[in-house]
Amino acid sequence: QVQLVESGGGLVQPGGSLTLSCAASRSIFGIRSMHWYRQSPGKERDFLATITSGGTTLYADSVRGRFTISRDNAKNTVYLQMNSLKPEDTAEYYCRWSGLGLDYWGQGTQVTVSS
Repeated sequence: QVQLVESGGGLVQPGGSLTLSCAASRSIFGIRSMHWYRQSPGKERDFLATITSGGTTLYADSVRGRFTISRDNAKNTVYLQMNSLKPEDTAEYYCRWSGLGLDYWGQGTQVTVSS
């Protein structure tokens, strides 16, 4: 059974930065894309960013220019570099890896932006 484990969340002041990591317990054949989502209490889970196997990236309007998604295939890890954080970025952040017939989610990591 494959597990995705997020790390890197925590408390940060407005304007600060954090880098989230999502590591797979093993290499997963057939994975095409890796994604980041977030969810605040009482709200739906929102898409943030995608990176494909070819390195193409896509971002939600709310984070474009502030967040950067990247991947290290050798380490089976995807990252989310978050800059210029705002209080409204406070949420549980989830990674997702998907491919043909494959869909894996991590357990989430909390990010709190507050002074």
